[in-house]
Amino acid sequence: MRYFLDTEFNGFGGELISVALVPEHGDQEFYALLPLPEPLHPWVERHVVPYLNSVPPGLSSGPMPRRQAASEVAAYLAHDHDPLIVADWPEDIAHFCSLLVTDAGDMAPVGNLKFEFVSSPGFSTAAVSRVPHNALHDARALREFVLRWQG
Repeated sequence: MRYFLDTEFNGFGGELISVALVPEHGDQEFYALLPLPEPLHPWVERHVVPYLNSVPPGLSSGPMPRRQAASEVAAYLAHDHDPLIVADWPEDIAHFCSLLVTDAGDMAPVGNLKFEFVSSPGFSTAAVSRVPHNALHDARALREFVLRWQG
């Protein structure tokens, strides 16, 4: 199955703040919030941080350590033997893969993953997202875009 990915991070090249996966079918979404880095980029502090908890009740229990987030991603994807992770921004894929690395020479047990980078000129998740700059809502917006325009 395809899973639509979005992340929020602390400015260009900054640390991961949140990650979301939204399945192509169904409503079993994944959202993880990580501890906020310091210092926060001013743009992130104004446009991302106020919306980090704008997710359905029970989907986030607050910030969790990276290793726990990686473990939860692995558990979330464990039922799927052929997951395809779809993103429209290269850093989202980079941050997702980096999250999976839990120690030197060790990674979360996610099995095989495939990635698809969707080039979407003129499309902006922030412009159509119900809650712009929230990884979950932006991943939902990406799913709607891809399903509507690319099938």
